[in-house]
Amino acid sequence: MIADTAATFPNTVRLRKRAEFLQLVSAQHKTTVRGFLVVWRENNLQTARLGITASKKIGCAVVRNRVKRYLREYFRHNRHALPAVDINFIARRESAQMTYPDFVRELDKGFRLIGISPCSRAACSL
Repeated sequence: MIADTAATFPNTVRLRKRAEFLQLVSAQHKTTVRGFLVVWRENNLQTARLGITASKKIGCAVVRNRVKRYLREYFRHNRHALPAVDINFIARRESAQMTYPDFVRELDKGFRLIGISPCSRAACSL
């Protein structure tokens, strides 16, 4: 059986090294949605890459893993709509109580803002 490659989550679309996450610390593109801080910057690759930060402040390992699993699932199905960027979703305490439909609603908001310049972002929120 051959897997559908469009809906996979291979290593090439993940931020894996500490240096990749540290490059995003100084990124000028940041936004917040309920439960997450979203940080991104353009990359020289042909695809978007995802990093997830979920500290122990979020909750126990079960809760943190559920948050990360929801994020990865959403990204798998929607990554082709994004420009070539490196994205880090930093989970906040509020994300621990969210259900998957809540995640989808908030991540839709976050993904729409990615790739939009900060000065035109105010016009989008009107």
